[in-house]
Amino acid sequence: MGFKMGIVGLPNVGKSTLFNALTKTATAQAANFPFCTIEPNIGEVSVPDDRLDKLAKIAASQNVIPARMTFVDIAGLVKGASKGEGLGNQFLANIREVDAVAHVLRCFEDSDVTHVEGRVDPLADADTIETELMLADIESIEKRLQNLSRKVRGGDKEAVQQERLLQSALKQLEQGMPARSVSVEDEDQKDWQMLQLLTAKPILYVCNVEENSAATGNSHSNKVAEMASSHNAGMVIISAQIEEEISQLESDEAQMFLEEMKLSEAGLDRLIRAGYDLLNLETYFTAGPKESRAWTIKKGTKAPVAAGVIHGDFERGFIRAETISYKDYIAFEGESGAKEAGKMRIEGKAYVVEDGDVMHFLFNT
Repeated sequence: MGFKMGIVGLPNVGKSTLFNALTKTATAQAANFPFCTIEPNIGEVSVPDDRLDKLAKIAASQNVIPARMTFVDIAGLVKGASKGEGLGNQFLANIREVDAVAHVLRCFEDSDVTHVEGRVDPLADADTIETELMLADIESIEKRLQNLSRKVRGGDKEAVQQERLLQSALKQLEQGMPARSVSVEDEDQKDWQMLQLLTAKPILYVCNVEENSAATGNSHSNKVAEMASSHNAGMVIISAQIEEEISQLESDEAQMFLEEMKLSEAGLDRLIRAGYDLLNLETYFTAGPKESRAWTIKKGTKAPVAAGVIHGDFERGFIRAETISYKDYIAFEGESGAKEAGKMRIEGKAYVVEDGDVMHFLFNT
């Protein structure tokens, strides 16, 4: 599995420019007017991971298949979106489908680029979107509670469970807190996710700064960092304009450009890593002559479920997993060397997969 991240924000904050850079395409028309992006543009990118190339070289793999991440560039939001203002209804429908939200905030001054509110204030921008999403969630919850009332009175267990979770969310929202602030028990997590509340989505603030602030940030991004910390959210600093330029260069030229800008890595790498942290994700690998491949799983995933990411039959018929840590695979130059050194482990159904594990699954058909 990969994951899907929605790129959201007010009009003209650099969402489409960032999308172009991240997906290395020009499919998102970047222009200086609101609602430039009407239908959500969707792009997939490879998740950069140096470990995969090293594994493939040792295994002499014919194909190298990285993990994938999907970006969705969603139409700009304005005040009143929860009531259908602007393209609000489309925005709200599109955002329900993503795993996490990358909220792009304008943290640059430029008189040539119009701000929909006529000022540069990333904290106010963040509050505008959060407020609209909370209002939309409140309206949605109130409708759902009305529809559930009859089933609840009839003692329907599923309806009672939904009502309890919805009431918990509504209580927080009415106090001005997003649904993600609700403390959800482990046994309720699956039902909670199925509610698809907008403000329950993990959020990553993306500070779009001017070129000179790409490495260090600026006063605007510093304020966002404080807000992100207090909200237990992620935060990255990116210059969308720089990232778009880098995306058009060959790898060697791009590296030189990054060094000139005093950047250790491209914004894509930082954004993906922050997204993985936000969603508590990690990677395991399969490696062999045919292909080496990266697979994305949640941290804490047990071996059968990890096997199921490859194919459902692997999980249903799981017997055991032959497992080598990435470090050992590299140190002993592959599966044979690791096996001879006693570094291949046979793991059962209770094994919790570690980041970087190189795995081979045995299963019944």
